[in-house]
Amino acid sequence: MNKRLLILIGLILIFQACNRDGAKYIANNGTIYGTYYSIKYEIPDGVDLQPDIEKELHRLSRIFSHYDKEATITKVNSNTPVELESEFVTCFLKAEEISKITNGAFDITAGPLISAWGFGPEDREKMTAEKVDSLKEFCGYEKIRLENGQILKENPHMTINMSAIAKGYTCDLIGEFLQKKGCLNYMVDIGGEVVAKGVNDKDKIWTIGIREPIENPFENELSAALMLNNRAMATSGNYLNFYEEDGKKYAHTIDPISGYPVQHSLLSASVVANDCMTADAFATAFMVLGKDVGIEIARQVPGMEIYFIYADESGENQVYMSEGFGEMLRKQKKPVTYRLLYLLLNSIF
Repeated sequence: MNKRLLILIGLILIFQACNRDGAKYIANNGTIYGTYYSIKYEIPDGVDLQPDIEKELHRLSRIFSHYDKEATITKVNSNTPVELESEFVTCFLKAEEISKITNGAFDITAGPLISAWGFGPEDREKMTAEKVDSLKEFCGYEKIRLENGQILKENPHMTINMSAIAKGYTCDLIGEFLQKKGCLNYMVDIGGEVVAKGVNDKDKIWTIGIREPIENPFENELSAALMLNNRAMATSGNYLNFYEEDGKKYAHTIDPISGYPVQHSLLSASVVANDCMTADAFATAFMVLGKDVGIEIARQVPGMEIYFIYADESGENQVYMSEGFGEMLRKQKKPVTYRLLYLLLNSIF
């Protein structure tokens, strides 16, 4: 090899080593949108960014949290005049796009149905066919639109809920925030929606666990461990959020078209995409659509990979994964059992 080239390579390596002086990995944990966040990052100057991260999370919560009376989304829902932030507009337009792709399976106007079935902030109602039909009058993504910087509704009583897309989008935005601070290696996890870039503190690609869909929330096996390299992943499932009434189980995923909880074999949908906003919304949509239609749509979305856990005719759990998803799996010699708290806060190993 050319001597000058060897010297140049040596200087580059020395520069990279020196450039990492003072850098260290920091872990921050907290809550947002009624769920947890867990963020790990390598910061060049070793300074803990949690105060800045909390400030940014609070700003985003003031846009998307329907629990916040002063949030932009709350004002939109109450028809109070409000100037829409660029983040709100971006998220709304992405939701509209995915609603069209999924033929309405993803619908941010379905909140009244979700709440009435007992999976929202209000008390569960006694549901009848007449009640479902009356609520559907206030739902439908095609009945609401963005025009001249304002949200226009066919019915003023319509509301929107971005919970199934805003967590993923917030992961994307916090990742961008960290990059602006000089962080090249980070993992952002908000309620199980994850963005990962670079490597962890062991200089390895971030590894994210996918739970087995078991109703016992305390002892759980990992169905798979995914090596997430500069991508985003979101998982949606019915196996923990449900209730039983009159001997029948009602899952929290509501089909916006029929107005009823879904009844199919898909237990869990994990989606990898280039951004977490997309992964988050499609994971929810696939839980509505079911396995076969979900596979068909996923094949049409560039860069998307999926991992579905479903029950076969005998009730046994089976897995379908796209080819690209399989290539990202970390090989495990045997199943590993984790406590739920460990999985939620320390899923990177």
